[in-house]
Amino acid sequence: MIYTIIVIAVLIALYLIITNRPVFGAEAKGKRLERMQQSKNYKDNQFQNLSYTPSLAEGYSMTKVMYDFFFKKKNPLIKPLKKIPSIHTNLKNLPKDQDIFIWMGHSSYYIQTDGVSFLIDPVLSSYGSPFKFFNKAFSGADIFKPEDIPVIDYLIITHDHYDHLDYPTVKSIKNKVRQVILPLGVGAHLERWGYKTEQLIEEDWGGEAVLKNNIKIIFTPARHFSGRKTKRNVTLWTSYVLETPTKKLFLGGDSGYDTHFKMIGDTYGPFDYAILENGQYNKAWKYIHALPEDVIQASNDVKAKNIIPVHSSKFALALHAWNEPLKRVTSLGKQKNLNILTPLIGQPVDLNKSDNQFKAWWEY
Repeated sequence: MIYTIIVIAVLIALYLIITNRPVFGAEAKGKRLERMQQSKNYKDNQFQNLSYTPSLAEGYSMTKVMYDFFFKKKNPLIKPLKKIPSIHTNLKNLPKDQDIFIWMGHSSYYIQTDGVSFLIDPVLSSYGSPFKFFNKAFSGADIFKPEDIPVIDYLIITHDHYDHLDYPTVKSIKNKVRQVILPLGVGAHLERWGYKTEQLIEEDWGGEAVLKNNIKIIFTPARHFSGRKTKRNVTLWTSYVLETPTKKLFLGGDSGYDTHFKMIGDTYGPFDYAILENGQYNKAWKYIHALPEDVIQASNDVKAKNIIPVHSSKFALALHAWNEPLKRVTSLGKQKNLNILTPLIGQPVDLNKSDNQFKAWWEY
Protein backbone atom coordinates (compact mmCIF):
# COMPACT_ATOMS: atom_id res chain seq x y z
CA MET A 1 0.00 0.00 0.00
CA ILE A 2 2.79 2.44 0.89
CA TYR A 3 4.41 1.92 -2.52
CA THR A 4 1.10 2.58 -4.26
CA ILE A 5 0.71 5.83 -2.33
CA ILE A 6 4.27 6.86 -3.22
CA VAL A 7 3.72 6.15 -6.93
CA ILE A 8 0.47 8.13 -6.93
CA ALA A 9 2.13 11.02 -5.10
CA VAL A 10 5.04 11.06 -7.56
CA LEU A 11 2.67 11.05 -10.55
CA ILE A 12 0.64 13.91 -9.09
CA ALA A 13 3.81 15.88 -8.39
CA LEU A 14 5.06 15.30 -11.94
CA TYR A 15 1.73 16.41 -13.37
CA LEU A 16 1.78 19.60 -11.31
CA ILE A 17 5.40 20.35 -12.21
CA ILE A 18 4.84 19.78 -15.93
CA THR A 19 1.55 21.68 -16.18
CA ASN A 20 2.98 24.63 -14.28
CA ARG A 21 5.25 25.40 -17.23
CA PRO A 22 4.36 28.67 -19.05
CA VAL A 23 3.24 26.82 -22.21
CA PHE A 24 0.17 25.59 -20.33
CA GLY A 25 -0.96 29.14 -19.63
CA ALA A 26 -2.95 30.25 -16.59
CA GLU A 27 -6.42 29.83 -15.15
CA ALA A 28 -8.76 32.79 -14.89
CA LYS A 29 -9.28 34.28 -11.46
CA GLY A 30 -10.49 37.47 -9.78
CA LYS A 31 -12.47 39.91 -11.92
CA ARG A 32 -11.88 37.86 -15.09
CA LEU A 33 -13.43 34.76 -13.50
CA GLU A 34 -16.32 36.80 -12.10
CA ARG A 35 -17.03 38.16 -15.58
CA MET A 36 -16.95 34.65 -17.04
CA GLN A 37 -19.37 33.39 -14.41
CA GLN A 38 -21.83 36.12 -15.38
CA SER A 39 -21.94 34.92 -18.99
CA LYS A 40 -25.17 33.25 -20.10
CA ASN A 41 -22.95 30.74 -21.90
CA TYR A 42 -21.27 29.68 -18.62
CA LYS A 43 -22.95 26.97 -16.55
CA ASP A 44 -21.73 24.30 -14.12
CA ASN A 45 -18.29 25.91 -13.97
CA GLN A 46 -17.68 25.72 -17.70
CA PHE A 47 -18.70 27.28 -20.99
CA GLN A 48 -21.43 25.57 -23.02
CA ASN A 49 -22.27 25.36 -26.71
CA LEU A 50 -25.62 26.66 -27.91
CA SER A 51 -26.72 23.09 -28.66
CA TYR A 52 -26.02 19.88 -26.78
CA THR A 53 -22.59 18.82 -28.02
CA PRO A 54 -21.21 15.42 -27.04
CA SER A 55 -17.48 14.88 -27.52
CA LEU A 56 -18.17 11.84 -29.71
CA ALA A 57 -20.96 11.14 -32.16
CA GLU A 58 -23.44 8.33 -31.66
CA GLY A 59 -21.96 4.85 -32.15
CA TYR A 60 -18.41 5.82 -31.17
CA SER A 61 -16.53 5.26 -27.93
CA MET A 62 -13.34 6.86 -26.67
CA THR A 63 -11.75 3.41 -26.50
CA LYS A 64 -12.38 2.80 -30.20
CA VAL A 65 -11.26 6.28 -31.25
CA MET A 66 -8.02 5.99 -29.28
CA TYR A 67 -7.36 2.48 -30.55
CA ASP A 68 -7.86 3.56 -34.17
CA PHE A 69 -5.60 6.58 -33.72
CA PHE A 70 -2.69 4.77 -32.12
CA PHE A 71 -2.94 1.19 -33.39
CA LYS A 72 -4.97 1.06 -36.61
CA LYS A 73 -2.87 0.85 -39.77
CA LYS A 74 -2.34 4.44 -40.89
CA ASN A 75 -3.19 5.83 -44.30
CA PRO A 76 0.22 6.11 -46.05
CA LEU A 77 -0.79 9.62 -47.12
CA ILE A 78 -1.68 10.86 -43.66
CA LYS A 79 1.48 12.94 -44.14
CA PRO A 80 2.74 14.23 -47.51
CA LEU A 81 5.44 12.13 -49.17
CA LYS A 82 7.38 15.20 -50.17
CA LYS A 83 7.68 18.87 -49.32
CA ILE A 84 4.47 20.93 -49.36
CA PRO A 85 4.69 23.62 -52.09
CA SER A 86 4.59 27.11 -50.61
CA ILE A 87 5.56 30.74 -51.21
CA HIS A 88 7.42 32.79 -48.64
CA THR A 89 5.79 36.19 -49.12
CA ASN A 90 7.60 38.98 -47.27
CA LEU A 91 4.88 40.34 -44.98
CA LYS A 92 7.02 43.29 -43.93
CA ASN A 93 7.24 44.61 -47.50
CA LEU A 94 3.53 44.54 -48.32
CA PRO A 95 2.16 47.98 -49.26
CA LYS A 96 0.01 49.27 -46.42
CA ASP A 97 -2.83 50.14 -48.78
CA GLN A 98 -3.05 46.60 -50.17
CA ASP A 99 -6.05 44.50 -49.07
CA ILE A 100 -4.71 40.97 -48.82
CA PHE A 101 -5.14 37.53 -47.23
CA ILE A 102 -2.20 35.18 -46.71
CA TRP A 103 -2.65 31.67 -45.39
CA MET A 104 0.25 30.49 -43.24
CA GLY A 105 -0.78 26.84 -42.91
CA HIS A 106 -3.36 25.12 -40.70
CA SER A 107 -5.55 27.88 -39.18
CA SER A 108 -2.93 30.63 -39.16
CA TYR A 109 -3.43 33.56 -41.53
CA TYR A 110 -2.64 37.22 -42.04
CA ILE A 111 -5.18 39.78 -43.20
CA GLN A 112 -4.46 43.35 -44.20
CA THR A 113 -7.45 45.46 -45.13
CA ASP A 114 -8.49 49.11 -44.98
CA GLY A 115 -5.03 50.01 -43.70
CA VAL A 116 -5.21 47.66 -40.69
CA SER A 117 -3.31 44.39 -40.09
CA PHE A 118 -4.64 41.25 -38.40
CA LEU A 119 -2.84 38.03 -37.48
CA ILE A 120 -5.15 35.12 -36.70
CA ASP A 121 -4.25 32.04 -34.61
CA PRO A 122 -0.53 32.08 -35.48
CA VAL A 123 1.26 28.77 -34.91
CA LEU A 124 4.73 29.52 -36.26
CA SER A 125 6.78 27.06 -34.24
CA SER A 126 7.47 23.69 -35.86
CA TYR A 127 4.91 21.83 -33.75
CA GLY A 128 1.31 22.30 -32.65
CA SER A 129 1.41 20.96 -29.10
CA PRO A 130 2.92 21.70 -25.69
CA PHE A 131 5.85 19.39 -26.50
CA LYS A 132 8.39 19.79 -29.33
CA PHE A 133 8.39 16.08 -30.19
CA PHE A 134 4.63 15.83 -30.82
CA ASN A 135 2.44 17.03 -33.72
CA LYS A 136 5.27 18.27 -35.91
CA ALA A 137 4.56 20.42 -38.96
CA PHE A 138 4.89 19.03 -42.48
CA SER A 139 7.99 20.04 -44.42
CA GLY A 140 7.22 23.14 -46.48
CA ALA A 141 4.23 24.05 -44.33
CA ASP A 142 6.39 25.70 -41.68
CA ILE A 143 8.06 28.39 -43.79
CA PHE A 144 6.82 31.34 -41.71
CA LYS A 145 8.60 32.09 -38.42
CA PRO A 146 7.92 34.66 -35.69
CA GLU A 147 10.71 36.86 -37.05
CA ASP A 148 8.76 37.19 -40.33
CA ILE A 149 5.89 38.97 -38.61
CA PRO A 150 5.65 42.76 -39.01
CA VAL A 151 4.08 45.08 -36.45
CA ILE A 152 0.51 43.85 -36.06
CA ASP A 153 -2.45 46.07 -35.20
CA TYR A 154 -4.57 43.16 -33.92
CA LEU A 155 -3.67 39.61 -32.95
CA ILE A 156 -6.87 37.53 -33.06
CA ILE A 157 -7.25 34.26 -31.16
CA THR A 158 -10.30 32.01 -31.64
CA HIS A 159 -9.63 29.60 -28.73
CA ASP A 160 -6.84 28.24 -26.59
CA HIS A 161 -6.01 24.86 -28.17
CA TYR A 162 -2.32 24.41 -28.96
CA ASP A 163 -2.84 24.33 -32.73
CA HIS A 164 -4.40 27.81 -32.49
CA LEU A 165 -2.74 29.48 -29.50
CA ASP A 166 0.98 28.74 -29.74
CA TYR A 167 3.00 29.87 -26.74
CA PRO A 168 6.39 30.17 -28.53
CA THR A 169 4.88 32.27 -31.31
CA VAL A 170 2.71 34.52 -29.15
CA LYS A 171 5.57 35.07 -26.73
CA SER A 172 8.05 35.85 -29.54
CA ILE A 173 5.86 38.45 -31.27
CA LYS A 174 4.70 40.18 -28.05
CA ASN A 175 6.54 43.43 -28.79
CA LYS A 176 5.09 43.59 -32.31
CA VAL A 177 1.44 43.33 -31.25
CA ARG A 178 -0.58 46.43 -30.43
CA GLN A 179 -3.81 44.77 -29.25
CA VAL A 180 -5.20 41.26 -28.87
CA ILE A 181 -8.77 40.16 -29.59
CA LEU A 182 -9.77 36.97 -27.80
CA PRO A 183 -12.71 35.21 -26.10
CA LEU A 184 -13.49 35.18 -22.39
CA GLY A 185 -10.88 33.58 -20.16
CA VAL A 186 -8.11 33.31 -22.76
CA GLY A 187 -6.62 36.58 -21.61
CA ALA A 188 -5.27 34.84 -18.49
CA HIS A 189 -2.82 32.90 -20.70
CA LEU A 190 -1.54 36.02 -22.43
CA GLU A 191 -1.14 37.99 -19.24
CA ARG A 192 1.05 35.19 -17.87
CA TRP A 193 3.10 35.46 -21.08
CA GLY A 194 3.77 39.18 -20.60
CA TYR A 195 0.87 40.93 -22.36
CA LYS A 196 -0.71 43.88 -20.58
CA THR A 197 -4.34 43.84 -19.48
CA GLU A 198 -5.03 47.06 -21.42
CA GLN A 199 -3.90 45.36 -24.65
CA LEU A 200 -6.66 42.77 -24.45
CA ILE A 201 -10.12 43.01 -26.03
CA GLU A 202 -11.74 40.03 -24.31
CA GLU A 203 -15.43 39.46 -24.95
CA ASP A 204 -18.34 37.02 -24.84
CA TRP A 205 -20.47 35.96 -27.81
CA GLY A 206 -22.44 38.99 -28.89
CA GLY A 207 -19.76 41.39 -27.74
CA GLU A 208 -18.26 43.79 -30.23
CA ALA A 209 -15.51 46.36 -30.49
CA VAL A 210 -14.78 49.30 -32.77
CA LEU A 211 -11.23 49.10 -34.06
CA LYS A 212 -8.97 51.39 -36.06
CA ASN A 213 -10.18 52.99 -39.30
CA ASN A 214 -13.87 52.42 -38.51
CA ILE A 215 -13.56 48.61 -38.53
CA LYS A 216 -15.84 46.62 -36.24
CA ILE A 217 -15.39 43.09 -34.89
CA ILE A 218 -18.21 41.01 -33.44
CA PHE A 219 -17.80 37.88 -31.32
CA THR A 220 -20.11 35.17 -32.67
CA PRO A 221 -20.77 31.56 -31.60
CA ALA A 222 -18.91 28.45 -32.66
CA ARG A 223 -19.55 24.80 -31.74
CA HIS A 224 -16.35 23.52 -30.22
CA PHE A 225 -14.53 23.21 -26.88
CA SER A 226 -11.38 24.51 -25.17
CA GLY A 227 -8.63 23.69 -22.73
CA ARG A 228 -4.85 23.44 -22.36
CA LYS A 229 -4.80 20.97 -19.45
CA THR A 230 -7.10 18.11 -18.47
CA LYS A 231 -10.04 20.37 -17.57
CA ARG A 232 -12.18 21.36 -20.54
CA ASN A 233 -14.17 24.46 -21.41
CA VAL A 234 -12.81 26.80 -18.74
CA THR A 235 -12.27 29.37 -21.50
CA LEU A 236 -14.59 30.37 -24.34
CA TRP A 237 -14.17 29.58 -28.04
CA THR A 238 -15.51 31.89 -30.74
CA SER A 239 -15.93 32.85 -34.37
CA TYR A 240 -15.79 36.47 -35.53
CA VAL A 241 -17.50 38.83 -37.91
CA LEU A 242 -15.09 41.46 -39.22
CA GLU A 243 -16.83 44.45 -40.81
CA THR A 244 -14.76 47.09 -42.57
CA PRO A 245 -15.85 50.14 -44.57
CA THR A 246 -15.27 48.10 -47.76
CA LYS A 247 -16.03 44.45 -46.99
CA LYS A 248 -17.34 41.79 -44.61
CA LEU A 249 -15.36 38.76 -43.51
CA PHE A 250 -16.39 35.77 -41.40
CA LEU A 251 -13.59 34.15 -39.40
CA GLY A 252 -15.04 30.77 -38.50
CA GLY A 253 -12.52 29.33 -36.04
CA ASP A 254 -12.98 25.66 -35.18
CA SER A 255 -16.60 24.56 -35.23
CA GLY A 256 -18.84 21.62 -35.86
CA TYR A 257 -21.92 22.33 -37.93
CA ASP A 258 -24.95 23.81 -36.17
CA THR A 259 -27.70 26.40 -36.54
CA HIS A 260 -25.37 29.23 -35.50
CA PHE A 261 -24.04 29.51 -39.06
CA LYS A 262 -27.49 30.41 -40.41
CA MET A 263 -28.06 32.81 -37.50
CA ILE A 264 -24.78 34.56 -38.31
CA GLY A 265 -25.60 34.68 -42.03
CA ASP A 266 -29.09 36.06 -41.42
CA THR A 267 -27.85 38.65 -38.92
CA TYR A 268 -24.56 39.80 -40.44
CA GLY A 269 -24.31 38.38 -43.96
CA PRO A 270 -23.79 38.20 -46.81
CA PHE A 271 -20.01 37.94 -46.50
CA ASP A 272 -17.41 38.77 -49.10
CA TYR A 273 -15.15 36.10 -47.59
CA ALA A 274 -15.67 33.25 -45.14
CA ILE A 275 -12.58 31.55 -43.74
CA LEU A 276 -13.83 28.15 -42.57
CA GLU A 277 -12.32 25.13 -40.84
CA ASN A 278 -11.94 22.19 -43.24
CA GLY A 279 -9.56 19.48 -42.10
CA GLN A 280 -8.50 17.25 -39.21
CA TYR A 281 -11.99 15.80 -39.12
CA ASN A 282 -13.51 12.45 -38.27
CA LYS A 283 -17.15 11.33 -38.23
CA ALA A 284 -16.57 10.43 -34.59
CA TRP A 285 -16.12 14.09 -33.67
CA LYS A 286 -18.39 15.70 -36.26
CA TYR A 287 -20.09 17.79 -33.58
CA ILE A 288 -16.90 19.74 -32.83
CA HIS A 289 -15.10 19.68 -36.21
CA ALA A 290 -16.75 20.25 -39.58
CA LEU A 291 -16.76 17.58 -42.28
CA PRO A 292 -16.29 18.87 -45.86
CA GLU A 293 -20.01 18.59 -46.58
CA ASP A 294 -20.64 20.66 -43.45
CA VAL A 295 -18.29 23.35 -44.75
CA ILE A 296 -20.39 23.58 -47.90
CA GLN A 297 -23.61 23.91 -45.92
CA ALA A 298 -22.04 26.45 -43.57
CA SER A 299 -20.85 28.47 -46.58
CA ASN A 300 -24.41 28.67 -47.84
CA ASP A 301 -25.75 29.44 -44.37
CA VAL A 302 -23.45 32.43 -43.84
CA LYS A 303 -24.08 33.58 -47.43
CA ALA A 304 -20.42 33.66 -48.42
CA LYS A 305 -19.40 34.91 -51.85
CA ASN A 306 -15.91 33.43 -51.47
CA ILE A 307 -14.79 30.61 -49.18
CA ILE A 308 -11.22 30.04 -48.01
CA PRO A 309 -10.80 26.62 -46.33
CA VAL A 310 -8.18 26.36 -43.59
CA HIS A 311 -7.25 23.91 -40.77
CA SER A 312 -5.41 21.55 -43.10
CA SER A 313 -2.05 20.82 -44.77
CA LYS A 314 0.29 21.41 -41.83
CA PHE A 315 -0.40 18.88 -39.05
CA ALA A 316 -1.73 15.31 -38.95
CA LEU A 317 -4.41 15.44 -36.26
CA ALA A 318 -6.81 12.98 -37.89
CA LEU A 319 -6.56 9.75 -39.89
CA HIS A 320 -7.54 11.03 -43.34
CA ALA A 321 -5.00 11.67 -46.12
CA TRP A 322 -3.34 15.05 -45.68
CA ASN A 323 -4.81 16.37 -48.96
CA GLU A 324 -8.28 14.82 -48.62
CA PRO A 325 -9.89 17.94 -47.09
CA LEU A 326 -8.98 20.13 -50.07
CA LYS A 327 -9.95 17.44 -52.59
CA ARG A 328 -13.34 16.94 -51.03
CA VAL A 329 -14.27 20.55 -50.32
CA THR A 330 -13.32 21.75 -53.81
CA SER A 331 -15.22 18.89 -55.44
CA LEU A 332 -18.32 19.51 -53.34
CA GLY A 333 -18.02 23.26 -53.86
CA LYS A 334 -17.89 22.84 -57.62
CA GLN A 335 -21.10 20.81 -57.52
CA LYS A 336 -22.80 23.66 -55.64
CA ASN A 337 -21.27 26.45 -57.80
CA LEU A 338 -19.42 27.89 -54.82
CA ASN A 339 -16.25 29.92 -55.20
CA ILE A 340 -13.68 28.01 -53.15
CA LEU A 341 -10.29 29.74 -52.98
CA THR A 342 -7.28 27.48 -52.40
CA PRO A 343 -4.04 29.46 -52.36
CA LEU A 344 -0.70 27.90 -51.57
CA ILE A 345 0.64 28.52 -48.09
CA GLY A 346 2.05 32.04 -48.35
CA GLN A 347 0.38 32.88 -51.67
CA PRO A 348 -1.38 36.28 -51.53
CA VAL A 349 -5.12 36.55 -52.13
CA ASP A 350 -6.18 39.98 -53.38
CA LEU A 351 -9.30 40.78 -51.35
CA ASN A 352 -10.44 43.34 -53.93
CA LYS A 353 -10.44 40.94 -56.89
CA SER A 354 -13.52 38.95 -57.79
CA ASP A 355 -11.71 36.47 -60.04
CA ASN A 356 -8.98 34.98 -57.85
CA GLN A 357 -7.97 31.61 -59.33
CA PHE A 358 -5.68 28.98 -57.80
CA LYS A 359 -4.32 25.65 -58.96
CA ALA A 360 -5.00 22.29 -57.32
CA TRP A 361 -1.51 22.37 -55.80
CA TRP A 362 -2.26 19.45 -53.44
CA GLU A 363 -2.28 17.14 -56.48
CA TYR A 364 1.47 17.53 -56.96
